[in-house]
Amino acid sequence: MLAAGLAARDLDDALKAAGSNRPQLERAISQAPEAERASMRWLIEHMPHEDLSRMSADALLANAAQAHEAWQKAPWHAQVDESLFRDAILPYACIDEPRDEWRSLLREKCLKIIDGVSSPGLAAAKINRELFPLVGVKYSTKRKRADQSPRESIESGLASCTGLSILLIDACRSVGIPARFAGIPMWNDGSGNHSWVEVWDGSWHFTGAAEATGDDLDKGWFAERAATAKRDEPMHAIYAVTWNDSPLEFPTAWREPGEPDDGRVRAVNVTDRYTNALAKVPDGMAPVRIRVVGSSGRVARPITVKNASGTVVFEGVTRNEGFDANDHLTAILPLGAQVSVTTPGAEGASATVAADTRVIELRVASSGDALASLEKFLLNHAPVEAIDQPFAMIPLTREDAAAAKALLWKRLVVLERPSRTKELESGAIVAGGVTMPIWFKAYGKEPKGGHCLFISMHGGGGAPKEVNDRQWLNQQKLYEPAEGIYVAPRAPTDTWNLWHQAHIDALFSRLIEDMVIVHGVDPNRVYLLGYSAGGDGVYQLAPRMADRFAAVAMMAGHPNETKPDGLRNLPFALHMGANDAPFDRNKVAQQWKVLLADLAAADPGGYPHLVDIHEGKGHWMDREDASAIAWMARFVRRTHPDTIVWLQDDATHPRFYWLRAESPTERVRVVATRDGQHFSIGAPPEAGPFTLLLDDSLCDLDRPVEITAGDRALGAILAPRTIAAIARSLAERADPSLSYCAELRSP
Repeated sequence: MLAAGLAARDLDDALKAAGSNRPQLERAISQAPEAERASMRWLIEHMPHEDLSRMSADALLANAAQAHEAWQKAPWHAQVDESLFRDAILPYACIDEPRDEWRSLLREKCLKIIDGVSSPGLAAAKINRELFPLVGVKYSTKRKRADQSPRESIESGLASCTGLSILLIDACRSVGIPARFAGIPMWNDGSGNHSWVEVWDGSWHFTGAAEATGDDLDKGWFAERAATAKRDEPMHAIYAVTWNDSPLEFPTAWREPGEPDDGRVRAVNVTDRYTNALAKVPDGMAPVRIRVVGSSGRVARPITVKNASGTVVFEGVTRNEGFDANDHLTAILPLGAQVSVTTPGAEGASATVAADTRVIELRVASSGDALASLEKFLLNHAPVEAIDQPFAMIPLTREDAAAAKALLWKRLVVLERPSRTKELESGAIVAGGVTMPIWFKAYGKEPKGGHCLFISMHGGGGAPKEVNDRQWLNQQKLYEPAEGIYVAPRAPTDTWNLWHQAHIDALFSRLIEDMVIVHGVDPNRVYLLGYSAGGDGVYQLAPRMADRFAAVAMMAGHPNETKPDGLRNLPFALHMGANDAPFDRNKVAQQWKVLLADLAAADPGGYPHLVDIHEGKGHWMDREDASAIAWMARFVRRTHPDTIVWLQDDATHPRFYWLRAESPTERVRVVATRDGQHFSIGAPPEAGPFTLLLDDSLCDLDRPVEITAGDRALGAILAPRTIAAIARSLAERADPSLSYCAELRSP
């Protein structure tokens, strides 16, 4: 595609073409530092024609200074010569997007992402993986326009493949990675254009923007299609943008009809590299794209392809509208084969695979249909009954998932409130056949989000009933919060371990749910405290029920055999009299002070704690420990931490934050982490499989998720939001803030 307007020009020609803007360009050259002046001249000589008349000296000087800094400080500087720097780092724009300042904004974010990375290819892959969720930009056909600048995409949160590519290229350039814009004006089958990114790491490599494939380059959904490009057919060739002299123009397919073709974007034809390097479809086979469509567009659904004899020949998950419009699940199938394609909840489709077979399409009910069905269903049924309904497996949009959560929670409250109210009014909680008497009182004015809740455990234990009864009465008046519902439960037994037997976990869970459902308590502001034997309970319960509380406080207790591992995301206050010698409580408290400090130092952001050893005090601290009430009230529960440390006790739990254990095992220690869209689970083999409980407040469910468990990995896969996942989550635990709309089983 030749364009006469792209002929080479010298500096005099450029300055003449600038017209009234010539003084700005001359000032940019004269004020550029000597080390940057040659690059400034080169940039002006190669600027798109219309930029000559509009770019200011200040913008050009700032761009050149920041580009040189990125180049000089990059760990791979020696691999990037001046010619490559000028063509793929120095330019202030990629194609014809609006010109704005992006280097400082993106450099600040990307330097943190690539810290410690020594190659431009790995750095580009890491930026591609982490930048888009960091700035909140995702693919959408509802973007303002195709060729958006980075700031436009970040402000709107939406971008096309073109806008996403511009953002990634500029992000790479901001930290000294040579990068350029690439794409095809029209696929061979006429299904549209596509844009992507090329980065330099010894040679040019490609990647799809916001479509990271781990640390790998030269992979992407479009790879096989790019291999069919035609070098000598301008509309079906692959081009890369260059700022060097070139007779070719990049075919900007997004231009509006009638918009002048002024030759403003130079290009090179790079088709051969794609057609020669990428795998070809084997002889006798054909690529067939498969999509599942609802009333609101493409949806992600598992599909199965069988041949005429009923043998499964292909399985996969289709793309939803969060993917590029031309990106469909592709199966390589034998020519002439009779195949059937099925997905749950839809009629199947059959086809004979031919060379011109392009797309097999299945139609299913949409997210909106599922939500409407749920609303109707809940008029006469409980939320838990929705789990097995056909509509419960239809993938939901982000907005519909939020609406489904609200519907399910509202219905659960309506159905549960009468019995839960009666339970609280009876003065006793019952769970698992065990009864726990309670006393409670509300303090202060109820905030807009609901009262907080304090659960305060009495001392005693291993004593006659009347002794523990007196301790219970004492606990009722021991502390008075400025705001909140203060609950003093009476232990169900009179044994020494009255507060950390296995039945306590279920009773406290039930108590919290009652208070949330009946009194509107904020589930993210629930606090646990206890004195003496009640302090023993805090030591034990806090690590194994950490995801239930916002903060806890231990007063004058003993941990026995428990360990603090599970406290990673739970603020923990420890109050102890310096002279509280029985059972070595004071010595053990000093040991925990060191232990918690070491854990916090080794895990920045983890193990928040306060240890207060009260000098001159024994087992009774003269109420100095009451300061813990205000300290705890400062904290709100961490609902979706990036790191979970889960050490099962002798009383095991099936759920902990966003992780479900299919086979809870005593004393097993699990460390699970989230890094963007990647989840890692570290656990011994006896821990068995796990299920990730996912939500859009934890990750972007419109994008694939990756899971690694030990040496096993589950590649990028979409986790659909479903009503079934939400209803199951709420059935397990009536906690609206820890309900999840998607599930993925670990490998």
